[in-house]
Amino acid sequence: MITDGVEMREIRTADAAGVAEALDRNRAYMAPYEPLRLPGFYTEAGQRERIEALLADRDGGRVRPYVLLGGGVPIGTINLGSIALGPLRSGGIGYWVDQAWAGKGVATAAVHEICRIARDELRLHRVEAGTRVDNLGSQRVLAKAGFEQYGLAPRYLHVGGDWQDHRLFQRLLNDDPPAP
Repeated sequence: MITDGVEMREIRTADAAGVAEALDRNRAYMAPYEPLRLPGFYTEAGQRERIEALLADRDGGRVRPYVLLGGGVPIGTINLGSIALGPLRSGGIGYWVDQAWAGKGVATAAVHEICRIARDELRLHRVEAGTRVDNLGSQRVLAKAGFEQYGLAPRYLHVGGDWQDHRLFQRLLNDDPPAP
């Protein structure tokens, strides 16, 4: 458990139906922060395909995908992606939480846990995240998890139907040198 009643574990293809249901239920809530999606994205088949691609990227060392479960049911996901080793030792996080669970510390607990994994298991130096400039909720989550804003990226992502400016955040996890 990462917080009261919420488990975080690696995502499985068997999670496809539950994730699709949660995404569909939260479609309007998440629309301002998401790219335009084809209708098939919100189906079990669409999520199975997406999860299979994530698991292939995981096997290639590029991403660590997780599902958040409340009462055994998917209520969100969090990914550590764009994993770079060598002298950079960095990764980027992306997450979403069901509207019914928003404001209950779930996202903050998940971000803390992904940072622990990045530091202790992958030995990364830093993790980064970006939010739309008006996404104050995610900015609070990142601040509570020890992130600092380091920049502003104009027209960074095409989400909510337009190119949106994003605030960029990072958390330095350690100052250990990379292993040779």
